[in-house]
Amino acid sequence: MAFQNIVGTRLGQGAITTSYAPVYTVPPATRAYVKDFDICNTTSSTAYVYVSLVAIGATAGTDNAILYNAMIPPYSTLQWSGTQILNAGATVQVKALATGCTITVSGGEAV
Repeated sequence: MAFQNIVGTRLGQGAITTSYAPVYTVPPATRAYVKDFDICNTTSSTAYVYVSLVAIGATAGTDNAILYNAMIPPYSTLQWSGTQILNAGATVQVKALATGCTITVSGGEAV
């Protein structure tokens, strides 16, 4: 499985709720890399968001947070860039203290 030959793609996108929810799940027999994600605050209030990279069977929280209580000003976008590898069944889970944010996760998959 060589990630060097994988074409980047959108892995997941959606509205962020006030409870942790998966925005992307790695398919069976696959590894994925998360290259970046953008979180857009579409409201006139400051938003506080949480993003966790959760191994299969684990629960989202402080043990697997990549963003924790991150502040996003009104009508702004937070962008995270890096490279995180996820195994089959792992999830990218997100929540916010209030509704009004969306997330787009980009990366790639290798079988």
